[in-house]
Amino acid sequence: MQNTVAKVAVVGSGISGSVCAATLARNGISVILFDSARGPGGRMSQRREISEDGRELLFDHGAPYFTVTNPDVLSVVTEWESRGLVAEWKSNFGSFDCFTNKFVNTEHQERESKKYVGVPGMNSICKALCHEPGVDSKFNMGIGKFEWLEHENLWSLIGLDGQHLGHFKGVVASDKNIASPRFTAITGQPPPLDLSLAPELVKLHDIPIDPCFALMLGFNEPLSLVPANGLSFTNSKVLSRAHCESSKPGRSSTSERWVLHSTTEYAKDVIAQSGLEKPSKETLSKVGNEMLQEFLGTGLTIPQPFFMKAHRWGSAFPATSIAKEEKCVWSEKKKLAICGDFCLSPNVEGAILSGLAAASKLKGLIGTL
Repeated sequence: MQNTVAKVAVVGSGISGSVCAATLARNGISVILFDSARGPGGRMSQRREISEDGRELLFDHGAPYFTVTNPDVLSVVTEWESRGLVAEWKSNFGSFDCFTNKFVNTEHQERESKKYVGVPGMNSICKALCHEPGVDSKFNMGIGKFEWLEHENLWSLIGLDGQHLGHFKGVVASDKNIASPRFTAITGQPPPLDLSLAPELVKLHDIPIDPCFALMLGFNEPLSLVPANGLSFTNSKVLSRAHCESSKPGRSSTSERWVLHSTTEYAKDVIAQSGLEKPSKETLSKVGNEMLQEFLGTGLTIPQPFFMKAHRWGSAFPATSIAKEEKCVWSEKKKLAICGDFCLSPNVEGAILSGLAAASKLKGLIGTL
């Protein structure tokens, strides 16, 4: 690694923040990465559950896979593939019409764009990037306030618990809610970032989002009558897609594991009744049962699962893109970059491109940092 010449804070260890942090570190910029979660990944995190009989079950309960069309992203993914961090998921994918109760467009992988997964979990990519030389990752550490020190030309970061976390010459944030009223609705505290600090930040005000519920299922036997390992659903008010976790490369196949994702409309209806606060066990249990019944109602012989657990992605998918041309929001005066899938496109590839763009902005200022 080149000589370290600067210190930058990256807030958020999802794929966008992780890519940005690792890229900066490779270019000689010392990075401290903060995340309120227990580990890296964001929506590319992996969930570890233990069944009643003691079996360990792992689920990619956020992004099930990703595709690549951009040559810059393909170059990055090819490098990850050479390091054993990702692999192509070669399987059958299709669509199920809940009105006719029939499968349509069940195709082999060769007819579609390549689908990549992290190995042995979707979070493997972010794990590796967050621990590259030059990146100091700090988890269980949420940011309560981004404070700009005008006279020092530095950022001061304050933790949610009031702890002073240090001064930084540049900041990257990859959380769409850092300046949103949703942050207050969820935490009861004001948003960490004041939009008045830079005119460019006005785009961040209350980015519309689409929520989603994920249902993790464990079965004792394969769902042999389902002719695809990845499904999208049409004419369902409850389900949008389903994926067989245990069919992915590098996964344990000791039990059949599936993840179902709800439709946006269904999730919005649930949230309208239960609120934005962390959902109760009763709410999640009700959601899980309704999603499972929709899955069982496909007319196929699907056995009862031995494990079932629902999770809410409250801010799962951005409903708009706020920086399609620039790929990130950038304040050169404040050395502040905002990156994420909400900047470019609501998928993993968009998040990677946005993280690369944010790193590029700060790399260009190495001489001034």
